[in-house]
Amino acid sequence: MASTSADPCAICLGEITRGQAVFTAECSHTFHHRCISSPTATATARSERPRGATCRPPTRSRRRRHPAARTPTTRKRWRRAPSRRTPPLPPPAWRPPMSESSRAPLDLVTVLDVSGSMQGGKLALLKQAMRFVIDNLGPADRLSAVSFSHVASRNIRLTRMSDAGKASAKRAVESLDANGSTDIGKGLGVASEVLADRRYRNAVTSVILLSDGQDNCSRVGTNYGNLVPPSFRASGDRPGPMHTFGFGTDHDAAAMHAIAEATGGTFAFVENQEVIQDSFAQCIGGLLSVAVQDARLAVTCPHPGVRVREVKSGSYENRVAEDGVSASVDVGELYAGEERRFLLFVDVPRADAAEEFTQLVKVRCTYRDTATGQVADVAGEDAVVQRPVEVTDPESSKEVERERIRVAAAEDIPAERAAAERGEHAEAGRILQRRRQAVQQSAAGDPAYDALLEELEDLSARAEDQGEYERTGRACLLTGMSTHAQQRGTLLAVRCSGGRTKQTARKSAPQFVTKCAIRMVDRSRKQQQQPPPPPQPSITTRSMKKSREQQEQETSPSLKKRKGASGGSSNTKNTN
Repeated sequence: MASTSADPCAICLGEITRGQAVFTAECSHTFHHRCISSPTATATARSERPRGATCRPPTRSRRRRHPAARTPTTRKRWRRAPSRRTPPLPPPAWRPPMSESSRAPLDLVTVLDVSGSMQGGKLALLKQAMRFVIDNLGPADRLSAVSFSHVASRNIRLTRMSDAGKASAKRAVESLDANGSTDIGKGLGVASEVLADRRYRNAVTSVILLSDGQDNCSRVGTNYGNLVPPSFRASGDRPGPMHTFGFGTDHDAAAMHAIAEATGGTFAFVENQEVIQDSFAQCIGGLLSVAVQDARLAVTCPHPGVRVREVKSGSYENRVAEDGVSASVDVGELYAGEERRFLLFVDVPRADAAEEFTQLVKVRCTYRDTATGQVADVAGEDAVVQRPVEVTDPESSKEVERERIRVAAAEDIPAERAAAERGEHAEAGRILQRRRQAVQQSAAGDPAYDALLEELEDLSARAEDQGEYERTGRACLLTGMSTHAQQRGTLLAVRCSGGRTKQTARKSAPQFVTKCAIRMVDRSRKQQQQPPPPPQPSITTRSMKKSREQQEQETSPSLKKRKGASGGSSNTKNTN
């Protein structure tokens, strides 16, 4: 009789016998290897770092044969295979909540517009947001601040955020002054030099760019890619992504979106200037929780007749072999808890008479754990589809259908923008209204579609009016395109009653917003609700004040007399 472990598998509660592949966590819980490495049947690449002190393994998954759709009895048809989720990340990426000692350190360069249009309240809000960023960086993180108008300068070199480093960074931020015109290209050029001059590199690197105006110095026209430094253009060698923020309604949304898209970053429209700190908070909440880098999905077709036709992966580069027997998606960097969903379309041949199911694809995921530097190669279970002669009770995957509808809606957003740019605003509004009606028909009362329906309605309204499109519509459409293409949420302005707007995470964004980002935004809002601390006098001021008091005491006879009388009385009391 095979001996068994004293404790069962913490996932399936089955016995662990000798000879089985097992994994023992740091908390001493033991799991079957098959239980922590098997995939969940949806289309996702997932980075999971469970929160809380209790032991929690990656999501348990079960092998499932995808049910066949209704087909003719000839068994010959073209099929769209359901997308599938890659296996949960294995033990290297599974650890307790991120702390300063466990997460990967960050090199961050902020590129800040200080042209004349930033004078007054805008600059004050920017300084406040930068102070929040500085306060939330750890001692292993490094920050460099670059400011630009018609010229650009490095206000602080890449400095570790120790107590002294934070104080130096805050002084540099406080010294910012707004004047001049706008040259985004020069600002990004200095940021590129800061990163190129590093003697060593932290594991995570990123650039944050904020601007409130039009670039009127670079003379690139609509060739916005020329604003991006050469070192950031090659996807395989760039230092890191550039996350861009359009501040207010006068910025060049097309330029800011193009910069983010070319560097693998996100673009966010900050319509309500007062929430710039929350926008920065959401961004650094993600950057301080990067769990996976260089993630890549590889798909192969083991069946001789199955071929990959297409992969829909948004802004993530994918490749399909000429013969269709393999495909891949370069996912890149993932924050803790993020998912990436991709639709995979395959052609399936006629089934043989004795063939009960067809093996569709095999999926592997390779990635590098950011905190440890370890490289992992994880194999998922095979995806198969049943091949009955007739299907009497067909099933469909709701999760895959929702992703298909979301992707179709996301593809209509660029079409709406193109119509609005041509001046066809009525047609632009109708594009997303038609899509909204199609989603409503498919939704059939499913509340999971409410967020998408709200987004389509808002974007349609912003595009159908020319004035609104020029003021906010273009930026909102580009933000929506960035959100869906990257599958990474950003803050958006949502209309409220009375024509007022508030800045909040759109309901369509939560599936793309991580818990780390949400916690950082909550921290930002709580800080802003607290009264500002009273200004502390400088050391020099306190010394001068003390010196003046001493001089007054020494030159005042009446004060000396009162002190002497007080002292004598005190001595008398002590004697008694």
